[in-house]
Amino acid sequence: MKRNDFNKSLLSLAAMGTLSSFKNFTDTLQVQSNRMPVLFTSHGSPMDIPLSKEERPFWDALYNLGKDLQGKYEIKAALVVSAHWCAKQTMVNISPQQEQIYDYYGFPKHYYDVKYKAKGAPEIAHEVTKIIPSVHETTDWGLDHGAWPMLMHLFPEANIPVFQMSISYYDSPQYHYDLGKQLKSLREKGVLIIGSGSLIHNLQILGPKMRSGDMSPFGWEPEYDAFIKKQIDDRNYNNIINYETSHKLGKLAAPTPDHFVPVLYSLGLTDPKDELRYFYEGKANIPAFSERSFILS
Repeated sequence: MKRNDFNKSLLSLAAMGTLSSFKNFTDTLQVQSNRMPVLFTSHGSPMDIPLSKEERPFWDALYNLGKDLQGKYEIKAALVVSAHWCAKQTMVNISPQQEQIYDYYGFPKHYYDVKYKAKGAPEIAHEVTKIIPSVHETTDWGLDHGAWPMLMHLFPEANIPVFQMSISYYDSPQYHYDLGKQLKSLREKGVLIIGSGSLIHNLQILGPKMRSGDMSPFGWEPEYDAFIKKQIDDRNYNNIINYETSHKLGKLAAPTPDHFVPVLYSLGLTDPKDELRYFYEGKANIPAFSERSFILS
């Protein structure tokens, strides 16, 4: 914790008077007997947004997972760490009503007609800043296309309140992993935390290939996917934190941090006793992309 943040915490404690009152202040969410799982999921390509779950196997996998989750757990809210909210610092959205953000461009009109009307969860979002005072609250965001296209299949009735936490773009992978670790207590309190990104995502080389009409894979994607899967299977998280250097394809698979680091939040939130299941491992329908998605519970 930075000195300024530590001093703010001390001042807050002094204002509240006792450690007992501090406990009450940080414990407004009730502990549940059934601890929430943690998800890491692809959010798919914007090109797939108009497709139904019958047309798109990945959407169908999300739909079936959502039914299973709501049958097993009392989900008070979902917190999404989306690849599409990058900022200079870590922020949490405390809006009571969520704006749907269409942060993709040049698509036909019907891509912007899709609606997902989810409510926010300001009371629960406040818990994030109670746990980590250095996180900043804001209402200047909503649900971007790293969140709502995935959520509209996971929770199609929009009956789960949801809010996002930003990615502090210039911080290290270790920072993101450690921040995830600090949020573990939310799992005990009915908060489903979802890292939403892609383990392989290279728009720099994808764009020219797609514009030429070639949608075939580059050929190296399966090698890197197999490497990352093995690291997750073996719980070798250091190689995932150090993804830029732990494999020769690391920088090619993830030349920018935005889509990769959401997995670090998901892994930071886990415990050794969590069971791992890949709920989707299908081949991506565009090159330099991954839809490998998993749940730890």
